[in-house]
Amino acid sequence: MLITISAKHMELTEAITKYVMTKVGKLPKFFNGLQQLAVTIERAPHGYHVEIRSDVERHQDFVCNYQHNNLYACVDLAVDRGARQLADYKDRIRHHHRS
Repeated sequence: MLITISAKHMELTEAITKYVMTKVGKLPKFFNGLQQLAVTIERAPHGYHVEIRSDVERHQDFVCNYQHNNLYACVDLAVDRGARQLADYKDRIRHHHRS
């Protein structure tokens, strides 16, 4: 699976890249139809803004955003939102096929 990370208004250090890869690398376990993840980290006026775009088979991309004054907390919380979106979608598919 392809994971891309980009940064706006800040430098993307190796430590940040490693951290983000570790965190978003856990998302495929929530839904195995995940094809690609695009993470954008942006320096915002009051901290950071993280957007995770999840490309899923036969569905529009899931997008989750989070803003926080701590970059690492922002990544964690955005990944949590993304995981919840994928898990909810997986449940919807599973329940739809049963009925």
